[in-house]
Amino acid sequence: MSVKIGAGHIGIVGAGLVGGGWTIVFARAGEQVRVYDAAADIRDRFMEIVAGQLDDLKTYDLLDEPAAILGRIIICDNLGEVVEGARFIQESVFEQTDVKTEISNAIGPLLSDGAIVGSSTSGIPSSAFTEHVVNRERFLVTHPVNPPYLAPIVEVVPAPWTAKDAIDGALALMTAVGQSPVLVRREVEGFILNRLQGVLLREAWDLYQEGYASAEDIDKTVSEGLGLRWSFMGPFETIDMNAPGGVADYAERLGPLYHSIQKSRTDPQPWSAELISAVDNERRAKLPMEKLAERRKWRDRRLMALAAHRSKQASE
Repeated sequence: MSVKIGAGHIGIVGAGLVGGGWTIVFARAGEQVRVYDAAADIRDRFMEIVAGQLDDLKTYDLLDEPAAILGRIIICDNLGEVVEGARFIQESVFEQTDVKTEISNAIGPLLSDGAIVGSSTSGIPSSAFTEHVVNRERFLVTHPVNPPYLAPIVEVVPAPWTAKDAIDGALALMTAVGQSPVLVRREVEGFILNRLQGVLLREAWDLYQEGYASAEDIDKTVSEGLGLRWSFMGPFETIDMNAPGGVADYAERLGPLYHSIQKSRTDPQPWSAELISAVDNERRAKLPMEKLAERRKWRDRRLMALAAHRSKQASE
């Protein structure tokens, strides 16, 4: 796959897990990608880590030539090399408003005409860190699921002052490089994905704290139940399939139950230190900390297998 939306390379600012994932997305699609991270040790290890991820993708027939993809990636020693001349910059620095503000202020004056800056922030609206930035109308959120080269959804969330052509350009580019963008029409804390995930997490913590089930069994309810359907359809389509008369019939049958459940959670509390410790202890008994990175690789390979299956199904 090779695509171009306008002239210029793609810039990656912040080369951790998310920035590395974005690098694969763009380089895999035929883009020339320049990468910068303020930490020299991250820059030094970057290509080795990406090479390993590309080899895994090849194992699952999700790409053909890792070496060619690596050849499209350049590691840069300063921000200017990445931003100047880029038509799109994906910023993936630390998830903190002051850090986002600082890097946005550094990027803004360096932008080429028409360039777009997307932030990987998981829930901070771009208006919180771009209000006083030079060229603020070129900034917006492009929030991925990690790793983005396996989970294609991208939330595109403009600030009130983001230019329409920047929004359209971000949507077009994400589609062109094989992602699946959704437009969040106006800013909301947590955007769509984390608001949906937050509801499930809140109920999971509450059910665990109240002693209804173990963390493992709560996880199993999703991985062996809800998650199987959710891997290829969303909540509205799910309920549309689950009643003879579709959504309206489902709502008539089960709407009162869900309303009753909602009313039972009227006083949300922060996750307490004791609750977090209890779940963490159960998880560490199941998965020791020294095996967490290994399990993360297992997760990515399961996602690769799923991506390969979806690709095969789409072609049949």
